[in-house]
This record gives sequence, structure tokens and C-alpha cells, in this order.
Amino acid sequence: MSEQQQQNKQLNIELTDDVAQGIYSNLAIITHSTSEFVLDFARVMPGVPKAGVKSRIILTPEHAKRLLFALQDNISKYEASFGKINLADGPAGRFPMGGFGTPTAKA
Repeated sequence: MSEQQQQNKQLNIELTDDVAQGIYSNLAIITHSTSEFVLDFARVMPGVPKAGVKSRIILTPEHAKRLLFALQDNISKYEASFGKINLADGPAGRFPMGGFGTPTAKA
């Protein structure tokens, strides 16, 4: 593909002001079926027994794997610039309340 063709295929991403503010999450719950991965992001507050899901992202298995690779690449770049990220629970550390690796959804 020529450089001109690549420039013509450029994707413009719109980031509205409200989305640009972001949503803080300290709990992620990941479930999957044969056709999709569901990532729920929630916020747990001390002393509050209920955590509301603030955002849900649904991905195909292929896009979930691309996200994994993109996160690995960005973490490597971050650690090269700022130093190793240490997990209190060691390399197999889990999100607070065991958010990652929760039971698999059935479809």
C-alpha cells in the first residue's frame, strides 16, 4: 500500500469533553462467552458494600487479544521510562476484591 493510500485511510477519532474527563475505576470484572469478552469497570469505596458498574466494554475475542497486546506494549514502554510497576500481591496479583478472573459467563 502506498503512502498516499495510507493517508487516505486515516481514522479521525472524536473525543468529546465529557468522555475526555474519564471514569475512575478500581475494580474490573471480566467475563466471556464463546463470542465476546465483557469488561465491567466499577468503583469500590471504603465502607460501602455496593460497587456500581461505571462502564461496560464488549469486545470480540480477537479485539480482546489485540487489547491485551496493546496493554503489554504500553506497560513495557511505561516501565522503560518510569521503572518497574510493583504489585503488592506479586506477579499473580489480582484486582481488589478479585475482580479479574471472575467466573466465566455462559452464552
